Amino acid sequence: MRATVIHGERDIRFEEVPDPVLSTGGDAIVRVVAACVCGSDLWQYRGIQPTTEPHRIGHEFVGIVEAVGPEVQKIQVGDFVIAPFYDCDFTCVNCRNGVSTSCLHGGWWGSDDRLGGFADGAQGERVRVPHADGTLVATPTQPDAALIPSLLTLADVMGTGHHAAVSAGVTTGSTVVVVGDGAVGLCAVLAAHRLGASRIVAMSRHQSRQDLAREFGATDIVAERGDQGVARIKEMFDGIGPDCVLECVGTKESMDQAIRSARPGGMVGYVGVPNGGPELPVRRLFNSNVGVNGGVAPVRNYVEELLPEVLDGRLDPGRVFDLELPLADVAEAYAAMDERRAIKVLLRP
Repeated sequence: MRATVIHGERDIRFEEVPDPVLSTGGDAIVRVVAACVCGSDLWQYRGIQPTTEPHRIGHEFVGIVEAVGPEVQKIQVGDFVIAPFYDCDFTCVNCRNGVSTSCLHGGWWGSDDRLGGFADGAQGERVRVPHADGTLVATPTQPDAALIPSLLTLADVMGTGHHAAVSAGVTTGSTVVVVGDGAVGLCAVLAAHRLGASRIVAMSRHQSRQDLAREFGATDIVAERGDQGVARIKEMFDGIGPDCVLECVGTKESMDQAIRSARPGGMVGYVGVPNGGPELPVRRLFNSNVGVNGGVAPVRNYVEELLPEVLDGRLDPGRVFDLELPLADVAEAYAAMDERRAIKVLLRP
């Protein structure tokens, strides 16, 4: 089969690779129907996370189950399935505690699993899925093609935006600021709106992203950054700031923006993959009683909650995909996101 391999900085290739093979009993082979490029993939693409040797890449996909191992009980051949951006057994104590990203037996796409098999990268034609019964979520029926983009967001960005909102304690009547206007930030706006926030400020400098943020539920847009951005936010919320700030970027600057924007006693929910050395100013947090909560989003724990609302049309997060390309053009997909010509690129084999 063919799949995406990263060879180095800005060197993405679509190459022939070995076909996936059932190897551990509880695994499955999934034919990819749709995959995508994530903002966190760009850290490797840009060389910020160096690539020491060529390897498979991609961690978001939906598809059709083609084969299952003899120990698989819940997932069946022919099922349409959603795969989170990691594998997990969904039975260990960490999974049961709602933190399936810390599964005691799980792992990551594009690497060897803990059972001795290889979990293919998601940006390929097929993927071997470890722990198929725990990792995969099957839809009740074969979904309409128009729903596939939104279903794909449940593999990562919608669940991650939801995690930011949950971590910050967004509830009915909350005032919210979202730092970051990428796919995760936009989904965080949608999540905050879904949870009943009364006012949602999207921090964005890009017209197309501002427009989508408003359609997702943002009531206000702030383009300023740094000291000016903090001052503008404080001014909008009676000089003290909002209840909740959702940090969806992962840089030192974005975390500083989030913490300084929150009101005394407010909460920052952070899901941006750390890059550039964000550090917590403990004295500032102590003095203001601002809390910080979040981390790598356990999206598998949220799929069953969000899936019914995607299937019935109440949630339409798939609109974050503003460019669709054939999987064979994956190098252009990376370039488009790197150059901010696209919010998020959907790939179809």
